[in-house]
Amino acid sequence: MNYPYLNRKVYKELVVRNIMTIRRKIKKVVDGDTFQTYRKIRGTDYVRIAGIDAPEKGQPGYGVAKRRLSRLVGKTVTLTPKGRSYGRVVASVRYKRRKVR
Repeated sequence: MNYPYLNRKVYKELVVRNIMTIRRKIKKVVDGDTFQTYRKIRGTDYVRIAGIDAPEKGQPGYGVAKRRLSRLVGKTVTLTPKGRSYGRVVASVRYKRRKVR
């Protein structure tokens, strides 16, 4: 929990309403718009970047998109959860105050 003075119920409610941001370190990249974190967020450790439609495996540009996101492995990013999709958290992602695209 990023804010120890809040109780767990209030903290979860603020996160669900997209009022708070969460910082997580990237563990591995799944594809050009999805990565795994070391600690879970809302019950899952997979995050999809909101507003990004990267090529899927087998499509042109897949390798480039995955390599570009792979530069962030081991780095801490700031997430603002937006929702869920296929068991992943959909979130806007920032690294060093810049939006990840």
